[in-house]
Amino acid sequence: MMMIETEASRSEHPVDVIERVAAVRAWTFARDDEDEICISVDGSWSPYQLSFTWLEGVEALHLACAFDIKINERRRNELNKLVSLINEQLWVGHFGIWEKEGVVIFRHTLILAGGLEPTTDQCEAAIEAGVQACDRYYQCFNFVLWSGRTAKEALDTALFETVGEA
Repeated sequence: MMMIETEASRSEHPVDVIERVAAVRAWTFARDDEDEICISVDGSWSPYQLSFTWLEGVEALHLACAFDIKINERRRNELNKLVSLINEQLWVGHFGIWEKEGVVIFRHTLILAGGLEPTTDQCEAAIEAGVQACDRYYQCFNFVLWSGRTAKEALDTALFETVGEA
């Protein structure tokens, strides 16, 4: 398949939309580069560090959401199994292991080919997907890394849903 090269024209930089969302929500953010913004968002279990990067060459807005959990090397194989099992459950985005930093991250990308512009709703949905996934599976990573549980045992605890009130 051959791609036709076109000059995309946008009314604003895609990262500007993310910056506006962060400002409206009063989230702490830093933008040291035109193509990147880092945002701190409080989740249920941990503060999450979201990073959006505009990739001009592929016209994509990439989200990486990390949380403070360091990889225990002796549990790496079980952690890899857990990441694979979790990713089977996700419809949007995926988890991965960022080798350079030794952390688990959630990743998602908005493809904006042909000059499409991201909407506030799309950006908020991407953020929500990342935070919800991290909140839902955060304890699973702790169970595998620090409690010695298997990936399946850890995932079963996250997928267990209660009904009603006590």
